[in-house]
Amino acid sequence: MFVVDAHLDLSMNALEWNRDLTRPLAEVNQREEGLTDKPDRAKAVVTLPELRKGNIGLVVATQIGRYVAPENPLPGWHSPEQAWAQTQGQVAWYKAMEDAGEMVQVNDLPSLEKHLALWNDGGSTEKKPIGYILSLEGADSIVTVEHLERAYNYGLRAVGPAHYGPGRYAQGTDATGYMGPKGHELLKEMERLNIILDATHLCDDSFWEALDHFNGHVWASHNNCRALVNHNRQYSDEMIKVLIDRGAVIGAALDAWMMVPNWVRGVSTPRGMNCNMEVMVDHIDHICQIAGNALHVGMGTDLDGAFGREQCPYDLETIADLQKVPDLLKKRGYTDEDVQNMMHGNWLRFLRKAWA
Repeated sequence: MFVVDAHLDLSMNALEWNRDLTRPLAEVNQREEGLTDKPDRAKAVVTLPELRKGNIGLVVATQIGRYVAPENPLPGWHSPEQAWAQTQGQVAWYKAMEDAGEMVQVNDLPSLEKHLALWNDGGSTEKKPIGYILSLEGADSIVTVEHLERAYNYGLRAVGPAHYGPGRYAQGTDATGYMGPKGHELLKEMERLNIILDATHLCDDSFWEALDHFNGHVWASHNNCRALVNHNRQYSDEMIKVLIDRGAVIGAALDAWMMVPNWVRGVSTPRGMNCNMEVMVDHIDHICQIAGNALHVGMGTDLDGAFGREQCPYDLETIADLQKVPDLLKKRGYTDEDVQNMMHGNWLRFLRKAWA
């Protein structure tokens, strides 16, 4: 079944992890044997060939560059200009993938429909380019609000104002507090340019403020449920309800600590915590029960978000295993139509409306 994945940090993996994502997954992992600088070395689950194997033909692909003030202990750049430069390197990688025929940017309705026609023509997916919609995870790298139009002009179509900790335009995961005037200015410019607001990672205060001040299209590319994992990174039922009311789609994430409670990074194991793909379906089902339908959930795996097999479901060897999800959903009583909506239909309906 055709799959849309709403959150992959491809350029970060390519540049910061130095992975050649055009190569077979086994080769990428073999080349990392013995490396210890990142916890997921030799445990990657995403490459472009694996996306094709999994019939994942369209992804929301990110740029990311965090600014950190002197007192902020998080990793990041020491000036917004450095963060901007980092994101420009990531754009250059996406462009290089386009030049190589590996990827193609999808940024409006005609390019979306053209890409879907290509992937649905019945031919082999082996040589087809992966379509990508460019998104920015955390807006710290937008040096001034005027930079947003520059980014729009090279294809940026979705922005999450914050990532982890305090941000320049909003407060993110593990932080508290509001967006303030600069954040409001960013939202206003996003609305003018018809850039999608990605509510993912906004702390509760900034989440409610953003939805109060933004009248454009909202989605949540990769989020799970606080009712199942009680952490500020997940959404409360009230937040899920307001997103549903706004017509949002929420992408289910496959990062183990967001899936099962009491995960301890570097200590817990997927098998030890009984974290399998059924657990993702628990989160999906929770959102569907709140909505009363299956129209507000999609795939948003985050599967190359700085973790690999050490921190994802134990029954997932590569991202191509997303093809196991339809049977898991059907086992829970979801219809064929529901499953198609959750694997791709909900994201496509959202984009067609946003870009009409």
